[in-house]
Amino acid sequence: MPHKSLKLSPLVVVGTLMLIVASMYWARPVLIPVALAMLLTFLLSPADSALQRLGLGRAVSVALLAVIAFSLIGFIGWAISLQVKEFAHNLPGYQGNIEKRIEDLQVGQGTTLDKVRIEFKQLIGDAPTNAPSAEQARRPVLVTVQGDRFSSGIWQFSPMVRPLLESLFYILLVATLVIFMLLERDELRNRAIRLLGYGRLSLTTQALDEAGQRVSRYLFAQFIVNACLGVVIGLGLFLLGVPYALLWGFLILILRFVPYIGIWIAAIFPIAVSLATSSTWWQPLSVIAMFAVLEPVVGMVIEPMLFSQSAGTSKLAMLIAIAFWTWLWGPVGLLLATPLTACVAVVAKYVPQLEFVAMLLGDEPMMQASVAYYKWLLAMDQDEAEAIVEEQLRTHPVEHVFDEVLIPALHYAKRDSRLGSLTKDEQEFIYKSTREIIERISLPATHPPSVSEAVTSVDKIRILAWPAHDEGDAIALLMLQQILDPTRYEMEISAAGNRLSEILREVERKTPALFCVGYIPTGGLSASQHVTKLLHARLPELAIVVGHWGLHEKIHTNRETLLAAGATHVAATLIETRDQIAQAMHPHVKLQPESTVS
Repeated sequence: MPHKSLKLSPLVVVGTLMLIVASMYWARPVLIPVALAMLLTFLLSPADSALQRLGLGRAVSVALLAVIAFSLIGFIGWAISLQVKEFAHNLPGYQGNIEKRIEDLQVGQGTTLDKVRIEFKQLIGDAPTNAPSAEQARRPVLVTVQGDRFSSGIWQFSPMVRPLLESLFYILLVATLVIFMLLERDELRNRAIRLLGYGRLSLTTQALDEAGQRVSRYLFAQFIVNACLGVVIGLGLFLLGVPYALLWGFLILILRFVPYIGIWIAAIFPIAVSLATSSTWWQPLSVIAMFAVLEPVVGMVIEPMLFSQSAGTSKLAMLIAIAFWTWLWGPVGLLLATPLTACVAVVAKYVPQLEFVAMLLGDEPMMQASVAYYKWLLAMDQDEAEAIVEEQLRTHPVEHVFDEVLIPALHYAKRDSRLGSLTKDEQEFIYKSTREIIERISLPATHPPSVSEAVTSVDKIRILAWPAHDEGDAIALLMLQQILDPTRYEMEISAAGNRLSEILREVERKTPALFCVGYIPTGGLSASQHVTKLLHARLPELAIVVGHWGLHEKIHTNRETLLAAGATHVAATLIETRDQIAQAMHPHVKLQPESTVS
């Protein structure tokens, strides 16, 4: 019996996801070290690959990376712990300066800011203390010893020893996992493929490769940028005299892995400390200005130049993911939100049942440019529709925009008109607007070298073009006329709706070198077939190129029909039509088609 693919209902998928989330919350003590180890593995993978390309063996490169990475982490952690300890020790001494900063806020009496100032001053001045009163201090304390002295000592010190031992255990566990994940990257990949089954070998391999490359490259590039920014801001804070500059630079390095908001969370601490320690407003304002200048420069200028690809998630989805992972795993989830969300988005893209997850998380546009263009024309907004075209022209050649945006939009208009969901006035507005947009598009003066350099004739080749069905076909032929080399071809477009007898007389009178029929389904196939058959019977030497644009699903069947009727070539795109015209006029020139339809 043939194998049938298992289709799961949306309720089953949602229920499964909820069960997975609950399990991840319950298994936090186990999953958090594994996730941290994966993060470090992704971060160190590019360096590991680079060392192996230099000739080092995998074991040697992993050992060298582990020694360097964890020594650096240990040294930075030791230095940061000293600064944190010193900061906590000196924090009570900042109370007087904080009160002075509050008094400096000269605000109107009774305003909201004045109420905040009063409340904050009361909070500082009247904060309750946990110190015992003098009477309580003189009162004797009854001490009861139960059990032996050794057990009592362990019980007293266990509240301090236990967190230390747990932290040490997690650090050693993460370090061990990182080493083994780097050593057995290929083995882990093969096990994942085996677990998911060889029947989906291609999809599984693509998903694992994309997830690994995307996350690894993104994290490594982000680490380099964060480290440089942390060093620059840390040095700036040191020169400004802000205490604990090393601590704040390291905090920037870590928190900037949190997109969009991490840097400003990190900025709160040096700004607050400068307010508490500085006797003037110059230092705090300088700190604020430094963050306000450097972060936009890095985020909007340097990162777009350095990053070849993003994490693959939309901005809104990433902010929601940050909130979700922080709720699930706390501060560790905050740091892991980006790589974990990127992995989920990649996996969901290759699993049909999780397509809605990929759609929600992905950064790919949810609406094609052709659909957006058609939508604005349906709304009778020609300016917004033209803005879509102009945006596409910034990154794509004009022939691509014609084939991928305007031709599909004309096809949508024809389809909806035939179904009765588009009025005649709306269709005329779409045609009129599209024609005006095409006429305003400025094109380069010369044609692509692949065609213009191959053609050596001085005389222009006369082409007579006929729209097979309606005004939409005439507009498509206008696009073809725009992308033909005007120094080589002279193309004349007949009026839409001419009868076949009129077309035959026009061809006999004007004697073109090539006849081009253009149409966009729906409608036009029958007329194209008839005019091709008649012209081929009367003028067998005439080259006939038929453009079948906008509905690629039926191109193969219709191509056979039109070729059998006498067409020299049948093209599925404007680019292909342009190349086939050059090929028909110059058979000795071999041109590679720029677009094919599978």
